[in-house]
Amino acid sequence: MKNFELVEPATIDEAVALLDPDDAGVRAIAGGTALMLMMKARLFEPVRLVSLRRVNGALRGVRENAGGGLTVGAMTTLTELERSPKIAAALPVMSRALHTLSNVRIRNVATLGGHLAHGDPHMDLPPILLTLGARVRAVSRRGERWIDIADLFVGYYQVAVARDELITEIDVPAQPAGVHTWYAKFAALSADDWPSVGVAVWYRTDGERIAEARVAVSAATEMPLRLAGAERALVGNAPTPQTFAAAADVAAEAIEPVADIRGTAAYKREMVRVHTRRALAQALHTGRAAR
Repeated sequence: MKNFELVEPATIDEAVALLDPDDAGVRAIAGGTALMLMMKARLFEPVRLVSLRRVNGALRGVRENAGGGLTVGAMTTLTELERSPKIAAALPVMSRALHTLSNVRIRNVATLGGHLAHGDPHMDLPPILLTLGARVRAVSRRGERWIDIADLFVGYYQVAVARDELITEIDVPAQPAGVHTWYAKFAALSADDWPSVGVAVWYRTDGERIAEARVAVSAATEMPLRLAGAERALVGNAPTPQTFAAAADVAAEAIEPVADIRGTAAYKREMVRVHTRRALAQALHTGRAAR
């Protein structure tokens, strides 16, 4: 690797002051699990890395927010999230997914902010956060702004965070009563590999009908995204195998699958169909068992 500058600021203000909106070679580094691989492969040759490891305070930990939901500091590791009783109680779908996200070595180092900022379409948590209605706080010398998670991913390995911005926290609203959630994925190469497909579902029942629904897919597509057609196929209908199968068919036909070493486009389309149906059914079963 070429020589580069490594700086370790102690505060958020110091960190953003070291970023450069006009230089693609200047980048923040959190856990570095993805960035270091890119550097070793010479896909990215930095001029300056701004390490966030010394920045503490609001960048770390899980805490309740004013709306009754949870706020997670961007430098919180995935292992810390996996072990958090607050995450387990309020967001069980996220807690379950973390147990099988990559491997323990990665989870010990990787951070939630880095997980999102990297923009890898194979990540497990983005589709889950899409269904949970999350948003991220981005900070720069120009000020701060909130980005809805649905607007964060804009293309293949592309996010809406500017070069001079840092993700500082992730806000997840309180979830209403009667909600059923699940995340289903399949890893074709190994148990701890990135998935070939990931499907997150969230729906709220009111009596015998589905009143509201969210379906998000990742890995099979160039970026995580919600599937509005599948959501419409669920709303107003009873949570039955027939309804779930119809919604899964809509989901499979709505995507433009991306072929790669983990499967052809046709294979991934069918996997979206299968795992959407399974996730919807498992969400109903798990919700009833919890009650």
